[in-house]
Amino acid sequence: MAYKVMGQILGFVNTKQVNINEIDELFSTMIDIQNDGISFTLVNPYLLREYSFDIPAETKNLLDITAESKISVYNILLIQKPLEKSTINFLAPIIMNHDNNTIAQIVLEPRQNPDYGMAETIASFRKEK
Repeated sequence: MAYKVMGQILGFVNTKQVNINEIDELFSTMIDIQNDGISFTLVNPYLLREYSFDIPAETKNLLDITAESKISVYNILLIQKPLEKSTINFLAPIIMNHDNNTIAQIVLEPRQNPDYGMAETIASFRKEK
C-alpha cells in the first residue's frame, strides 16, 4: 500500500512516497516509489519487546492523528550476515496513520528513553530455551 512521507526519513530526504508490504507479522518492507533502489526492512517492535513512547504533538498534527486513528509503529532493521547480527533502531520509529496513508519518522531522545538503542541486535531478543 502507498503512503505519503510527511517530514523525512533520516538520510533519505528525497523519499516522499513509499509502498509498504507486510511479509509476515514481524517483518515488512518499505520501498521508495520514485526509486526502487531504496528500500528498508521494517520490524514490528511489539513482537520483540515492551515498547512505548509519546508521539510528539507536531507529529500527531503532521499525520492528523486523533484518538480514533488507526496507527502502526515500525522500526528500521539493518540487515547483516548472519541475520542474528542485524540491528534495529528503536530510537527512530516510523509512525503510520492508516486512515490517511501517511507516515513520519520521529527521533526519540536517548536520555528520556534509556531502554532503547540505536543498534540493538536481533540476537539480543532471542528467547532462551
